[in-house]
Amino acid sequence: MATLTNMKRLLTSCFGLGRLPICPGTFGSLPPALIFFLLCHFGISAPAISVVMAFFVLAGSFVCVAFSPAVIAITGRIDPREVVADEFAGQALTYLAVLFFTIDTFSSVQILVFTGLGFLIFRLFDIVKPWPINKLQKLPQGWGILADDLLAGVYAAVALFIFQRLWAIYYVSLDL
Repeated sequence: MATLTNMKRLLTSCFGLGRLPICPGTFGSLPPALIFFLLCHFGISAPAISVVMAFFVLAGSFVCVAFSPAVIAITGRIDPREVVADEFAGQALTYLAVLFFTIDTFSSVQILVFTGLGFLIFRLFDIVKPWPINKLQKLPQGWGILADDLLAGVYAAVALFIFQRLWAIYYVSLDL
C-alpha cells in the first residue's frame, strides 16, 4: 500500500519537482515549456506538437484527478504544494493552441521568446487567479486542484495568441 501511495505522490509531484522547497508550481510548469521549445526548435510540425501537448494535458489531468486525493489524505491540505501535475497540464494547454500560431516561421530566438512568454503568462494567471479561475478551486478533490490551472492555461493561450498576432502585424508593418 505504501508503494502505491508513493507512486501516486511521485506522479502528482511530476517526479519530485513539486517537492522542491521553493516555487514547486513553477518547476512543475517547466517540462512542457522545455519540451515545447525543443520540438519547435527542431522543426517538428505544429500538428505533431499539438498532439504531444494534448497528451501532456490529458496525462497531467488524469494524474491530478485520480491521484491527488491520496496526497490530500496524507498531507491534510486541500491543495498540497507538492501536487504540480495540474501546473504541468495547464502549461501544456497554453501551448496546445500552437496550430493557430505561425511558429514555423520563427527563428530560434523568437521560439525562445515565445516559449518564455507562454511560460510567464501561464504562471501569472496561475498565481494571480483572476475571475473565474479563483472560483474553480472550490471544486472537490483533484478537480479543484486541476480546474483552475486548466482555465489559466486557456487564458494564457488566448493571451499568447493575441501577442503572436500583434507581433506578426508589427513585423509585417516594418517591411512596408
